[in-house]
Amino acid sequence: MAADLPQNPPRTHKPGVVWFTGLSGSGKSTIAEDVVQACAAQGIAVEYLDGDRVRAMFPATGFTRVERDEHIRRIGFVAHLLEKHGVLVVCSFVSPYREARDAVRAMCSRFIEVYVATPLEECARRDVKGLYARARRGEIQNFTGISDPYEPPAQPELTLDTTKLTVAAAVAKVLQRIAAPGNAVFRAAGGIHAAGGTSQPAPSSPIG
Repeated sequence: MAADLPQNPPRTHKPGVVWFTGLSGSGKSTIAEDVVQACAAQGIAVEYLDGDRVRAMFPATGFTRVERDEHIRRIGFVAHLLEKHGVLVVCSFVSPYREARDAVRAMCSRFIEVYVATPLEECARRDVKGLYARARRGEIQNFTGISDPYEPPAQPELTLDTTKLTVAAAVAKVLQRIAAPGNAVFRAAGGIHAAGGTSQPAPSSPIG
């Protein structure tokens, strides 16, 4: 469960795009979903875009670099449109290439990149579907971290390592970051803060 919420929700908010990136199994989606839940509970106009859900709707989307870049740019454009209409958009995508992520940043007025920097071996350990093992055997091509590169962000707004943080602590850091004066998505008396949430272990399945 996400961190405890203030009693009085913000009366106004600024739109923005919070972009989670990292390897499969890093914990991106787990953290992002709790961030979305926390914002929605405060009456924030929030939308969640997730890599697995989007690909389920468009199963023909491929995994080559060109196909991945086109996919991320399309998602970025959708996020830009939602932000333009006052929505806080939380996105969770492997998005392995820095150039594509930077292109999305350029589209958005308020962009907060969250790098979920969980180490590769920990992501593979969590992989109950065995995708990493299959990729190492050559059964899956273009698998990020094994047969395809992941380019870490050069200067993300926030870096999280779920081997060192509980889910609740990671969520709190994201909420604090997006509420910071320089990246304020929320405006209200007292602002938004996250503290005292129920501690959870890092996710144990590849849901990043």
